[in-house]
Amino acid sequence: MRRVVALLVLALAMFWAFAPLALAEEAAAASPAATGSKIYYYAFAALGCGLAIGLAALGTGIGQGIGLSKACEGVARNPGVSGKITTTLIIGLAMIESLAIYALVVVLIILFVNPFKL
Repeated sequence: MRRVVALLVLALAMFWAFAPLALAEEAAAASPAATGSKIYYYAFAALGCGLAIGLAALGTGIGQGIGLSKACEGVARNPGVSGKITTTLIIGLAMIESLAIYALVVVLIILFVNPFKL
C-alpha cells in the first residue's frame, strides 16, 4: 500500500514539474517575447499554493485530531461535564477550521491575481 501511495505522489510531483514546461512551449509558440516569465510565475504560484494549502490542511487536521482526542478523554474521565466539553470542542474546532479557510483564501488570491496587468 505504501508503494502505491509513494508512486502516486511521485506521479503527481512529476506532473507538477513537467506541466509548466509543456505549457511554456505551447505559449512560446504563440508569442515568444513575454510569455516566458508569465508561465514560470504561474507555475511557481501553483506549486507554492499547492504546498501552502497542503501544509494548512495537515496542520489543521492534526490540531483537530488532537483536540477531539483530548475531548473524548475528558468525557471518558468525567461524563458529568460532557456538555461543557462538547461546547468548547465545537468552538475550538471552528477556530481551527477557520485557519484552513484563511489559507484557502490566500491561495485563491495568489492563484487568480494577474501581476502582469499591473
